[in-house]
Amino acid sequence: MMKAIDEARLESDPVYRYEYLADFIGFTADDVKAIHSLAGKLAARVPALVERTYERLLSYDATARHFVPRQHGYDGPAPESLAALNADHAQIRFRKEHLTRYLMQLLGRAYDGKMVSYLDMVGKIHTTLAGNPSIIVPLVQMNALMGLLADVLTSAILELNLAPDVTARALRAFQKVLWIQNDFVNRHYCRSIA
Repeated sequence: MMKAIDEARLESDPVYRYEYLADFIGFTADDVKAIHSLAGKLAARVPALVERTYERLLSYDATARHFVPRQHGYDGPAPESLAALNADHAQIRFRKEHLTRYLMQLLGRAYDGKMVSYLDMVGKIHTTLAGNPSIIVPLVQMNALMGLLADVLTSAILELNLAPDVTARALRAFQKVLWIQNDFVNRHYCRSIA
């Protein structure tokens, strides 16, 4: 039987959008369990995952340049230039803390309405609709970041040397949730240019 979807509501109701995406992609309670079951093992690896991610972000001018302007919520000194930016700068440490929290949220938080609001804000904060409106991160850079996070998490899961069925469930679960997150990123880019 074909399901009826209120397409206008997909644009106005983040929870409805999330539920639609989860149902369509097949992100189920079993996927959430698969993610939560690895929280203890992956949490210890999160700092290294964050370092790998920022090493890549800071190795390209197209991504690094977005860390030079003062970040929303950061009160310390901003880098004077792209050349002054490095992985140990206080503003980069501030951003690393945000990515650490994000990954920990994926690992341990209930996938409920509050989580949907969080995923939605993660998408929105990277556009002119929230955060520092002078920082305009092009969508291609956000897509690159989401692809990188998918690879970093995949690599970390494979390095755990779990039973093949556990690994497969975890990989599939993380891919699904990252695609949902990517939609919540793209959603706001569409809104910010409309």
